[in-house]
Amino acid sequence: MKALFAAAALCLSATLASAGGETPSNPDARVYFANLTDGDTVQSPVTIVFGLSGMGVAPAGTEKENTGHHHLLVDRPPLGQGEDGADELAYGLPADDNHIHFGGGQTEVTLELSPGEHTLQLVLGDAGHVPHATPIVSEVITITVE
Repeated sequence: MKALFAAAALCLSATLASAGGETPSNPDARVYFANLTDGDTVQSPVTIVFGLSGMGVAPAGTEKENTGHHHLLVDRPPLGQGEDGADELAYGLPADDNHIHFGGGQTEVTLELSPGEHTLQLVLGDAGHVPHATPIVSEVITITVE
């Protein structure tokens, strides 16, 4: 019986990770870090450049096909995981220290990060800050700030 519940939980988790809001995305779209890679060691302040291919950037509130705006997840589980993961996918990304919004259409940011390891993930959101029907997310990378 435990195995059945574990399998059901795994299927639900996989479904949530691939679900998003109602706005369709280009299946070939990709968001990525243009100037950082997993394992980089950097100094603070850290400039982070967002890369996007297959879709365009538009400010929050702009409802135009194949566009969205960037969100940066800092020091939290990957999109759709963790305590508020399901809400992120269905209702949109909160605005807090771990979910930074770039609703003006910005494509880079310079952040003061404390020394140590930090995880980063980019997420493209639609006009209302909700991940697209097929979420467009980067890999989670870990950087070390000296």
